[in-house]
Amino acid sequence: MKRFIEGTGRGQGTLFPESLEDWIGEDNPVRVIDVFVDELDLSGLGFTRAEPEATGRPGYHPSVLLKVYIYGYLNRIQSSRRLEREAGRNVEVMWLTGRLVPDHKTIADFRKDNGAAIRKVCSQFVALCRQLGLFAAAAVAVDGSKFKAVNNRDRNFTKAKMQRRMEQIEKSVARYLDQLDSADRQEPSEARATKTARLSEKIAKLKEEMQRLEGLEAERLAAPEQQISLTDPDSRSMATSGRGSGVVGYNVQTAVDSEHHLIVAHEVTNVGSDRSQLAKISSQAKAALEVEKLAVVADRGYFNSVEILACDQAGITVTLPKPMTSTAKARGRFGKQDFRYLADEDVYICPADERLRYHFTREEGGLVLRRYWTRACLTCALKEQCTPSTERRISRWEHEDVLEAVQRRLDENPEAMRQRRETVEHPFGTIKSWMGATHFLMRRLKNVRTEMALNVLAYNLRRVMNIIGIRPLMAAIRA
Repeated sequence: MKRFIEGTGRGQGTLFPESLEDWIGEDNPVRVIDVFVDELDLSGLGFTRAEPEATGRPGYHPSVLLKVYIYGYLNRIQSSRRLEREAGRNVEVMWLTGRLVPDHKTIADFRKDNGAAIRKVCSQFVALCRQLGLFAAAAVAVDGSKFKAVNNRDRNFTKAKMQRRMEQIEKSVARYLDQLDSADRQEPSEARATKTARLSEKIAKLKEEMQRLEGLEAERLAAPEQQISLTDPDSRSMATSGRGSGVVGYNVQTAVDSEHHLIVAHEVTNVGSDRSQLAKISSQAKAALEVEKLAVVADRGYFNSVEILACDQAGITVTLPKPMTSTAKARGRFGKQDFRYLADEDVYICPADERLRYHFTREEGGLVLRRYWTRACLTCALKEQCTPSTERRISRWEHEDVLEAVQRRLDENPEAMRQRRETVEHPFGTIKSWMGATHFLMRRLKNVRTEMALNVLAYNLRRVMNIIGIRPLMAAIRA
């Protein structure tokens, strides 16, 4: 007769291992966490209470709480309350902490009070990866992704949102007033009295809401960025890739190693656009890798002439496509890319082989631009395909050669953008999967940066364990 697999009776005696050490295998990742934290100079990194106080009740050593957090983020347990529960029932956490069970307030305060030091720990692991030779190629891919904050959309107010909500309230008040007028024209009855009272109550509530919104509007106008968030004041409303969609959160920038997909540098900002982020994140990556030259690949959302020039002057070679924003091209006419520049003669050659010569220089939008044109346009056979004006004028930035070099590199390596996507989107997908609901648990920018540093540290730690193995990594840490 067939039977199911049966377990052991709960009342039966068992021979458990005599020590916690026997429960933890030699290839268990918690051993890496233990060795890594023990080798850190926590006092030098700036952790509070790294030295015991002379008086008062003894506290937990920061190494214990740091191990708990690294374990938590490595195993998708970011909440301080959940970490407290794990410390009392999880054998791996018991082994890490020596069976200490810090309460959730102590765990949460450690993360809140040691943000700068935790971010330095993340940087130290990147330095360890560099020493292991995991960054053989001085090349990174840069990208940004939006992460939700602890702030509901309804508790974020921008100019458009405020205007839309006020209009909705005004329409509702007008509709209820019309209904009141209709009720007044009816014969007196108990039903009419009930309806009138209900409508009056709704109108009063809407007027209270309008007063509240007017107060918030005054706060919004006084805010530097003309928007406010009530739950997390540092979070901002940001557009996402989905049409018509958005998120109230933060913009996380990463520079990812092109060979092993390790996060070399990261930054959390509440600026929704990537346009002004290229030079900063690239410079951080260059400093982390300690190289003289760095190759960076980014998408067209980072295209900014000033940022690209700053990278070029810092020894950072950028490859990224230029956004197609030409109105002439959109209307079926020749774009600037159809004009060929001859550096030796300082002239542009148009599609009709006419020479557009330099005439004057002016400053526009903070950029010094040189202007070129020819007077042959009026009699040109291609004029309808070129310009509706008397002549076609071309502007050239004083550092246009830097932008032309960027385009040339992209033309020579058309696979660069596909490789960028495969490199930099992998870490974001992994981290958001680990975070579950893909939102931060903490409020304010400085705390969110700490939380992101723990996510990046856990991601890099897992990647390196998969690449070189747990025992080799432990040996490298001890070396």
